[in-house]
Order: sequence, then structure tokens, then C-alpha cells
Amino acid sequence: MGDLSRVIAGCAGATVAVIGFLEVGGATPAPAAGLIVAGLALLIYAVRGGRKRSAIWGVTVALIAAAAVASGSALFLGGITVVTVLAALVYRLDAPPPPPAPPGPAAEPRLRPDFAETLWQSMNEAVMVLDANYRVIDVNRRWRELTGYDTVAEAPAPPLPGAGGDWLLPRADGTTVPVLATVATIADEAGAPRGYVATYVDIAERKRAEEALSRHADELERGNAQLASALAFKNDLTSMLTHDMAQPISSIASLAELLCADWGDLPDDIRLELARKVDKNTRRLVKMMNDLQLLFRLDTGAVTARRVPVPLREVAEAATRVTGGADQVKITIDDGLSALADRGHLIAVVENLLKNALAHGAAPVEVRADREGPETVLLEVRDSGPGIPDDLLPNLFGRFIRGAGLGLFIARHLVEANGGSLRYEHAKPRGARLLITLETAPRAPGETPSPTLP
Repeated sequence: MGDLSRVIAGCAGATVAVIGFLEVGGATPAPAAGLIVAGLALLIYAVRGGRKRSAIWGVTVALIAAAAVASGSALFLGGITVVTVLAALVYRLDAPPPPPAPPGPAAEPRLRPDFAETLWQSMNEAVMVLDANYRVIDVNRRWRELTGYDTVAEAPAPPLPGAGGDWLLPRADGTTVPVLATVATIADEAGAPRGYVATYVDIAERKRAEEALSRHADELERGNAQLASALAFKNDLTSMLTHDMAQPISSIASLAELLCADWGDLPDDIRLELARKVDKNTRRLVKMMNDLQLLFRLDTGAVTARRVPVPLREVAEAATRVTGGADQVKITIDDGLSALADRGHLIAVVENLLKNALAHGAAPVEVRADREGPETVLLEVRDSGPGIPDDLLPNLFGRFIRGAGLGLFIARHLVEANGGSLRYEHAKPRGARLLITLETAPRAPGETPSPTLP
């Protein structure tokens, strides 16, 4: 039973019950009692139905109607009619307004496409839709902005499903943009691919940050390497000052003390010999200090070469005079053979190589040179000693080799400053070969080639 039915039933029950009470004292008491029972039953049903407020309104209206019909039963049916109409009016005034009806199926097709298109075009990710044959169907606005292409026909193919990740997306201007690419498969009810959706996220900013971080890490690594090199240089320099330079200083001090203390008792020849030893150690010490000064200039990049054509025979003869080993050195160089180099640098290089050969190798020592090709010349310093042990070769041209000072290190850097190279080879059948390669100078008029170096 509806709410309106309950209201009508309650009002009618109350009316019938009241009329029954009024008729009890009349001529027909039995029908009146029946009216009372029927009216009360209708009233109780209406109240239990949940519309208590409507039933109360019905009772009030029924009492007014009963008073109107109390004068005679002829108006019974008219009273019921009036009560029913009033009850319906009260129900309409008392009932809450109905809730708004939800949008019907007919409204959805008009709203859903517009909403989907707005969402599709406003996404921050570049999206591409493909059919089952991997042909491009559509792309969104962000994809056009990211690639510079205007039409679907120009769209480059995305990566295959499962092959996404970092990807270089081609652009219309020929460049590429780094993206994070993903490809999702759209399956039908049977599980077969119905289409594909490719999504690209622009990661150019992330890549730039990674590259900046990588550059910073490289700079830190280079700085650490320079710091380690500086620390190694400091340790090597300390070692040289402690050992290599301490010996001549100690010798000079001892000889000078002996000369001062026993000058009057020493024969002239002994005095001269001791003075010569002081002079030799002093020259050795001065040479070390000059080497250190040159080493500092090499480390700071302050050494520059003024390359001019330099006759190699003149360089070898000048270096031999400085070393004082003219009777132990053989020079085999054509008079007209020249190289492009700084004359002072090249003399210092050959001097260092000769000193090293005489100190650690064996006589005779030979200096040879010849053209190695149309653009280079090869200068060789060879001794007859046992050669350099293999375990020393990796650090042969390093800053400090114990007992060798700075000679080979300085020689290598001076040769490189003149655009050449310095290397070592074992001589056959024995001995050491130090080979200098330099750019050749133009052949002088009348120059004849010297024998080719083996």
C-alpha cells in the first residue's frame, strides 16, 4: 500500500469509527458497532504503515466531518467524500519533493565524447594510438608540440611493445628529443591485440641534469687526479732533494772542510785534485737545480719551442763537448741533415741521453741520424751496455728514476714540446737505443742521404 492509500485509509477509518460511535445510541446499535470496529481497523493499519503524521491529520479532518454529519446519517457518504478529498490535499502538502531523476541513457552519448576529447587533448604526455597492424590512427596535441609534426601521416613509428624505456623521438626539424616511451597493448575479448597506445614523457630536463652531474663528476675526477699528481710530484721532489742532491752537497762540504783544515800540509797536486772534485760536484749540483727549474716550467706549461732548421751533427758535437766524453762518443750524421726544433732544447735532450748512456751503459756510445721518411728524421743514441731492465721500462720516462735524476723525463717533454717523440728499444746484440723522431727540415742543396738506420 502506498503512502496516499494509507492516508485515505486512515482518514476513512477514523470517520467510520466516529460515525459508528454517534449511531450507537440510535435505533440500529449493531451496525453502528460494526462501523466502529471497521473504522478502528483501518486507522490502526494506516498508523502502522508508517505515515503517523498523515494519520493524525486524517483523524482531525474526520472529527470535523463527523460533526458535520452528526445531525443525520443521510450525509454519511458526503462526509466520507469530503474527508477523502481533504486527506489527499493534506498528503500533497505534507509529502517531500521527489528527488531529481538521474540523467537517462539518452544524455550520455552527448557528454562522453566531448569529455574524452578534452581529456585526450589536455594530457601532459604525448600519446599515439595505433591499430592492430601498428598503423598510426591518431595523436594528441602534446605529441604534435613535442615532435613538430602536424599530420598523422608524418608520425614516425614508435618502439615495439616491450622495447620502451629511454628513447630518442625524431622531430620534424631533424633533431631528436629524449623521452621515456611505453607501449601498451589493447586486447579484444579473445585476448588478441586490437590496438596499441604509445606514450612519450619528455625527459630532456632530466637528461640535461644527468649530463651536468656527469660533467661535474668528471671535473671532480680530474681535480682528484691533479691533486694526486701534485702529491706524487711533492713526494718525488722530496726524495730527490733528500738523496740525489744530498750527495754532491755532502761531498762539497767534506772536501771544502779538508782543504781549509789541511791546506798547508797538502801537496799542490792533492789540493788541485780536491779542488777539481769540489768543482765537479758543484757543477753537478747546479745542473740539478737547472733541471728542477726546467721541470717546474714544464709542469706549468711555460716551456715553448721556437722551431727552426737545426743541423743535427752540430747538435751532437755540442752535446758531446758538454758531457766531456768526446773520446767515448762516435757521431755518424751527415753534415746537411737538419730537423725542425729549438736548438737549445735539442742540445739539452742529446746531452741528457749521452750522460745517461755513459753513466748506466757502456762505451762506445754512438750518435746516428737519418731521414725516416719524407717528413720525419730519426736521431739515435746507442750504447754498448747491458740495456735497461724490463721492469724499469714502464716508468723509464717518469719524473724520477732512482740514480737517473730528471734527465729522461725532461728529455721526453722537451722532445714533445718540439712536436716529436722519444722511445726506447733494446739494441742488438746488446745495449740500449733511445730514438728521437722529429719533423725533418727541407733537404739542403748538395745533401747526400746517409745510410739508413737499421
